[in-house]
Amino acid sequence: MTREITLSRAVNEAIAEEMRRDPSIILLGEDVAEAGTPFKVLSGLVEEFGTDRIIDTPISEPGFMGIAVGAAMTGLRPIVDLMFGDFLYLVMDQLCNQAAKTHYMSGGKLNVPLVLRTNMGATRRSAAQHSQSLQALVAHIPGLKVAMPSSAYEAKGLMKTAIRDNNPVVIFEDKLMYNDKAPVPEEEYLIPFGQAHIKREGRDVTLVATSSMVQVAEEAAETLSREGISAEIIDPRTIVPLDEETILRSVRKTSRAIVIDEGHQSYGVTAEIAARISEKAFYHLDAPVIRMGAMDVPVPFSPALEDITVPNAAGVADNARKICRGELVHAA
Repeated sequence: MTREITLSRAVNEAIAEEMRRDPSIILLGEDVAEAGTPFKVLSGLVEEFGTDRIIDTPISEPGFMGIAVGAAMTGLRPIVDLMFGDFLYLVMDQLCNQAAKTHYMSGGKLNVPLVLRTNMGATRRSAAQHSQSLQALVAHIPGLKVAMPSSAYEAKGLMKTAIRDNNPVVIFEDKLMYNDKAPVPEEEYLIPFGQAHIKREGRDVTLVATSSMVQVAEEAAETLSREGISAEIIDPRTIVPLDEETILRSVRKTSRAIVIDEGHQSYGVTAEIAARISEKAFYHLDAPVIRMGAMDVPVPFSPALEDITVPNAAGVADNARKICRGELVHAA
């Protein structure tokens, strides 16, 4: 049985179902209990599971992240709620030097089954310190897995998989998508990591898009279809591990690719995926691989400026037209 629910409810359901299944799961972070987070994603959990398992913390991200790493090493399965993805900078030592490396440095004797759920995304008028998309930072660190759900369906399935994983996982939810609805089964399901989803089949150009950029790609594909250009859309779902084969199979078919991610363009997710396509499908390409990321500027507070810093459907469609015609696309 399938019903349409919001991404926010899908995350809430996933956590509640897993906490009922496994008493070793705890959740901690700022305003996660009575307030249910500023986005109300976790509302109602404290009533069911109590304050021993849904734990409001002081405003000390390094402190509660360190507690979670220690708890994970000694038998619990913590979910850490990081109020904004921008606060990743505050927990990088605990996440990248401790959680990511413990299994390796202990010779496999210790695991850190920890989930860090946080958010990303601009165009919410939250200015430079609350609007960043920092997935490339943690994707760069061996030992961490990184998931980026594009809808309520992915959000629930990926969250359940993350909670059951024995490795540290970082999940980025686009904060503008919390109220977006999608069909989600009532029955239990999990989405395996490293398994991309072909959202739309096409023959002329491959659009590889992450998180909310999947919606941008879908809008662009609709525009292009009316012009006789058939776009295939690939949602990687996880950027670590990355389902290379599905992406490469698509590009070998279409011979053209555009990679779209809301993180800054330089040294980011778009660069990594584009490089792998260029290295492993070079002789199938009829055009250079195009990258579309956010401008390399702090996210502006001004709505007029903020809206032009991230990729949009019109820009994706324009670049697709150009590479299908054999025209040069200038890098951002």
